[in-house]
Amino acid sequence: MVTVKQVQSKSDLKRFVKFPFSLYKGSPYWVPPIIKDEMESFDKDKNPVFKTAEAKFFLAYKNGKIVGRVAAIINWLEVKEQGLKKMRFGWFDFVDDLEVSKALLDKVREIGKENQLEYMEGPVGFSNLDKVGVLTEGFDHIGTMVTWYNHPYYQSHYEKHGFSKEKEYRESKFLAANADPKLFAKANLLIKKRYGLREMNFEKSADIMPWVDKMFDLFNETYAKLSSFVKITDIQKEYFKKKYIGFINPEYIKFVVDSDDNLVAFAIVMPSFSEALQKAKGKLFPFGIFHLLHARKHSKDAIFYLIGIHPNYQNKGVTAIIFNEFHDTFKKRGVVNCIRTPELEDNLAIQQMWKHFDPKVIKRRRTYVKDL
Repeated sequence: MVTVKQVQSKSDLKRFVKFPFSLYKGSPYWVPPIIKDEMESFDKDKNPVFKTAEAKFFLAYKNGKIVGRVAAIINWLEVKEQGLKKMRFGWFDFVDDLEVSKALLDKVREIGKENQLEYMEGPVGFSNLDKVGVLTEGFDHIGTMVTWYNHPYYQSHYEKHGFSKEKEYRESKFLAANADPKLFAKANLLIKKRYGLREMNFEKSADIMPWVDKMFDLFNETYAKLSSFVKITDIQKEYFKKKYIGFINPEYIKFVVDSDDNLVAFAIVMPSFSEALQKAKGKLFPFGIFHLLHARKHSKDAIFYLIGIHPNYQNKGVTAIIFNEFHDTFKKRGVVNCIRTPELEDNLAIQQMWKHFDPKVIKRRRTYVKDL
């Protein structure tokens, strides 16, 4: 018999965070989080997302052993401002037992009905900056720090429980050498001259900080029309600024500004921390931090995390400026592979942007939906 219990204490929350460590023990493809960071992201006093959202965390037990987990999430900005009566769920992991996955999903459904919501969708996080989607193809590729990995049986559990596909995502990979300057170097000069634009490169994180709020504002503008988009609030901007920006190699952040220094485009690329996180085994100390710092400077894989372009400059070739700058940085750093984080399959604009670099789809993932 399966018993589902709500997480009530810090020790319970730690069990919630650590469950995947046993579920994926020995997997060469699963990338563990840093346990302390994951705990803090679920802490209502530390993560400002809880000012506009709420979450309950559940663990499933069978024969006294933890066999599954799920986070049941309501984003009230989404519900009240956008009118989307959505019950979110994420961090959904389970052994290959239909009784276990059903018991956890039933808890999510129960909370959704209590709050007069209309449907449930997952796996998703609190917002668009969180991980998204259950992996359906590409199980033999190492994960990234910004995506979930899962066993192949997950998909069948969703479908056997009556869920249907909602959104489809692709993850692609291309050789850095495919980004031939002949494709964008000339366009880079023409676009800058035509629109009075210039690139901004950085050597120190401190130089980026004054621009971060503008960057998140532009992120909100860029993706505002997507049906699933929930804007980043001012307090979340401060949180992400302190938590992440200082850790990203500043050379991997590129801005494009107009003649009045208004931000019109940005791109954030991260060196891959996947192998470093595997070596860290969930802990920064005593040795995990050294693996991460080494990857920050020496990883040969670059992860394209976020790209934002002001609506007035979309489809005007501004990406040629960004690619031109990254080409020089990647060449200096010896980057071999460029990896793209999940992108909606029907986002044709983003696919057009990459097509010249001969990207290969290496993973697919999706979210699932069910009426309450």
